[in-house]
This record gives sequence, structure tokens and C-alpha cells, in this order.
Amino acid sequence: MLAQSQPAYVLHSRAYRESSALVDFLTPQGRLRAVLRGARGKAGSLARAFIPLEAEFRGRGELKNVARLEPAGIPNLLSGEALFSGIYLNELLMRLLPAEDPHPALFEHYALTLVALAQGRALEPLLRAFEWRLLDELGYGFALDRDCQGQPIVASALYRLNNESGLMPVGQLQAGVFQGADLLAMADANWSAVGALAAAKRLMRQALAPHLGGRPLVSRELFMTLKEPSRD
Repeated sequence: MLAQSQPAYVLHSRAYRESSALVDFLTPQGRLRAVLRGARGKAGSLARAFIPLEAEFRGRGELKNVARLEPAGIPNLLSGEALFSGIYLNELLMRLLPAEDPHPALFEHYALTLVALAQGRALEPLLRAFEWRLLDELGYGFALDRDCQGQPIVASALYRLNNESGLMPVGQLQAGVFQGADLLAMADANWSAVGALAAAKRLMRQALAPHLGGRPLVSRELFMTLKEPSRD
């Protein structure tokens, strides 16, 4: 079966047999795994992350074959922290996005995030927005302006995240809680508010953790290594 042409990005690629590659693609129709034959030629030069592609896939099973692969836009040239951020997004999608589960809105958000990373925009708001969209698309999202009982978040109150039900009010300061003011800033994407970005990073880590199966993210560890000061 030959599918219609569709936009795609490479999430991960590795050598397969003598001259082929096993490639995971992100498409509007979901995450697809396919064999790319002749990976040492022109097709292989395209099978790299962050390049907008036009692809056709053949096959009915979980492992498909790449029938056609062409460039479909300007490559997103990422370097430094932006590169590690792009790798992080790809690893999140590889770990959390079920195979062949269509998410066209998530695909579009991913494409726009890559462009923003290539333009040098601030990393943290981009990463938090993508994490939030991914959780929401997978059905794990929760309200930021209302608690688990449907009551409005109060700026002066404290809350903790329950991954099953959402934000729960707590009566006293304890480990892992969030200020209501920070949650309201997140809801408005007001990243100029003091403490909002740091709180958003903690919140997204808590929200993602149950879905990562206890295995650390390799890209996160690499990113932390990059940011460590030199000991020369």
C-alpha cells in the first residue's frame, strides 16, 4: 500500500542492515517507523533531525518502507543549547507518543517550535509550551487556573499536583508545592512574572515523570553536562 505524500520530520535514525537505516518519523498522522533503503546516498543525507521533509510510506504493518523522501523547506539549523533542546523534544516524542496515533496540531506546534529555536528565541518558554501541548494532546493535561474541584486558583494559596486529578489546594508549605500566583502566570503565559519559569519547569517535570517510566531522559542529562562549568 502506498500512502499519500505527507510532511514529516526525523526524530531518530540508526543503521539497519548493510546500507539501510531504521528511521522514526513524526508526521501529522503520528509517529511512524520505516526502513530507509540506500541510506548512504541522497536519501540518507535527508534523514537528519530538524529538516522539513515530504515523505511517502509503503506498508500496512508497524514497520513501513520509505517510498519517497524529499526536502520540503529550509532546514532548521540548531546549535548549542538550542540543539540540545531540539534533541530533548525528539526524545520526549519518542518516549511518550504512541506509534501511528494522529496528532496534527502537535505536529504543527513541533514545526513552529523548531523554527523558533533556530531563530534564537528564549528556550525555556518554548520548552514549557511544548511539554504542556504534548501532555494535553495525550490526554494528561490539567487546568492551570482552576483546581481539581473546579475552583479558581487563588494567587495567595498553595497547591500540589496530583497526576490523576490536577492541582490540589494544600494548607501549609511543603516540598513540591506551587504558589497560586505562579500557576496563574503560567496560565497566562506571563513569563516575565518572577518565579513563573522556574515553577513551570518543576511542574512539567512532575507532570511528565509518571509517563516516562522511571528512565531518565538522555537529552536532559546531556543538557546538564553542557551547562556544567569547566573544571580546567
